Amino acid sequence: MKSKNIIPLYVAIGLVKAAVAEERPNVVILYADDMGVADVSYGDPEAKIQTPNIDRLASQGMTFTDGHSSSGICTPSRYALLTGQHHWRSFHDITHAFGKSVFKPGEFTLARMFQEQGYATGAFGKWHLGWDWDAIRKPGVKAKNPKAESYDWSKRFAGGPIDQGFDYYFGDGTINFPPYCWIEDDRFLTIPTKPVIKSKPLAGGGGFRPGPMAEGWDPYEILPKTTEKAVEWIEQQKAEEPFFIYLAFNSPHYPIVPNKEFHGKSKAGYYGDFVIETDAMVGKVMDALEAKGLAENTMVIFTADNGTESHAYKRLQEFDQWSSGEFRGLKRDLYEGGHRVPFIVRWPSKIAEGSRSEEVVSQVDLAATFAEMIGYSLSNEEAIDSYNLLPVLTGETYSKPLRVATVQNTSKKGYALRQGDWVYINQNTGAGQKEPQEYLEHFGLEKFPEAKGLLFNLKEDPRQSKNLYAQHPEKVEAMNALLERYVDGERCAPLREQN
Repeated sequence: MKSKNIIPLYVAIGLVKAAVAEERPNVVILYADDMGVADVSYGDPEAKIQTPNIDRLASQGMTFTDGHSSSGICTPSRYALLTGQHHWRSFHDITHAFGKSVFKPGEFTLARMFQEQGYATGAFGKWHLGWDWDAIRKPGVKAKNPKAESYDWSKRFAGGPIDQGFDYYFGDGTINFPPYCWIEDDRFLTIPTKPVIKSKPLAGGGGFRPGPMAEGWDPYEILPKTTEKAVEWIEQQKAEEPFFIYLAFNSPHYPIVPNKEFHGKSKAGYYGDFVIETDAMVGKVMDALEAKGLAENTMVIFTADNGTESHAYKRLQEFDQWSSGEFRGLKRDLYEGGHRVPFIVRWPSKIAEGSRSEEVVSQVDLAATFAEMIGYSLSNEEAIDSYNLLPVLTGETYSKPLRVATVQNTSKKGYALRQGDWVYINQNTGAGQKEPQEYLEHFGLEKFPEAKGLLFNLKEDPRQSKNLYAQHPEKVEAMNALLERYVDGERCAPLREQN
């Protein structure tokens, strides 16, 4: 006779799974593209771009006022986020059209780590980290050929998200790089048969690299469609099995293509409207988590790959809106505006609502943070630049500052090193492109053509207007020495104790 006190085996297994899932939260990264740190309203009713859903995320979690991407351009920042290792240890530039994968075979990625720990892993939207074009190129065709007939679109498209640890991928690759079509997992859903990109008129300008395009391709569909697919994937997940989502929006990157329902919603032109549409997509993901009953056990991170594009100069003149806020610079720059980005983390019951941190953090730190959360033991060869942010997020006592230093880089020889309030740049400008005179005059800035290097105190001078290089030679020497050690191969994060 069976005892009534004995729990059936399938029930016991279900309880164990639920307990494990509770200990290991779901993780969702929402990654904006070319968004300035001041493009988020953070509840400011006077902001020309209102972002109520991102503001809601901030009110329910922690906002980092000093959060950074690894680079001032997109491919390097994406690589650093997904590997916990600064891009400049391997490369500096973006992956260009028909470019190969930036990953080494079997390289550590967040997706592989989550996958090994039993997580379902999904990537959506912009990839821009390269593919194996040789796998689909027809025999005898030269490399990087932009013609549609040069490739066999029925073959497996290797080297992308599926080969880097993601169970599922849906996206367009990169909005302004060919091929212009939908990709699911490692196959082409729509075949790019057209020889040259043609599209509907672009609301806010921008262009496309030449290359193959699918019939009827519409860039306006990319943002809502990739978000819709991410929401569908969330709805398919089981509550007792954890998941990891990397949703990389194409917005507000060029081309600026907000859908008509968002036109005029901001006071910063079509760019501001595109940010507002991005905010609406954030809302859709948050609503999906709540509807599924998953919000409490899901960490959501909202951030961006780098600062805003150079059309910000025109927007400053036309709308008096500066995407970098109190900071100098934008995309491609070593100045703060190039890599200081929105950085918000929500994790109900673990992170105090409406909290703010002035800790200097980098997107490379997500790897060690996630590893600690899910019980993955990082080796000393994995995520070598990543610090565990959990003490900051959960309010534990920790040694401040958390990081010894933070390195920024965009071009091959230009680096910035941040320590405390100080930032050192090893060249005479932090600009990656020409700074317009009207912009310099607007903020009372000057160039430093005769300087051997740059040194700023960000606490006293967040706009980086006063070069203190000559006044503090000992600090320059010490910071440059540390920077050179890092660039020569020294890891940024301390060695980890191995079990």
